Amino acid sequence: MRCASEFRLCGDGLTVGMERLGEPFEFTGDGDGGRRARRAVRERAAKVITDGTLLDDVELMAAEGVANAILHGTGIIAVTVATDGRHLRVDITDDGPAQDDPRAAEPRLDHGRGLTVIDALAAEWSLEQSPRRTRLWFIVDALR
Repeated sequence: MRCASEFRLCGDGLTVGMERLGEPFEFTGDGDGGRRARRAVRERAAKVITDGTLLDDVELMAAEGVANAILHGTGIIAVTVATDGRHLRVDITDDGPAQDDPRAAEPRLDHGRGLTVIDALAAEWSLEQSPRRTRLWFIVDALR
């Protein structure tokens, strides 16, 4: 996990000096919320990122983070996009880890790569978990 020392968090979880791009997008793991969240992230990111490849990367990282929240989290999932003009930050939070299901199937080979993708593409990222909240955030250089 790469965690930036230059990026400090405010009380609301945003990075100091960053402004939200729209209100947080909230949804449950049912229905098409994940697809709409990815679209919302891309649309908001496009306000500060002009490089199509970087927009694709941001959308992919958001998709991986949202999928993790749907598969492993509970409650309402919230996605927030913020910028300081040079960096873009995406936060994905949920109400905490789901309880392990002892009847769960064997691990699948096509699962478990989301954080590896984020690690490869993000300038900085972190996964923070407590019994009542999970937050995954990542930052990219918007001027790349």
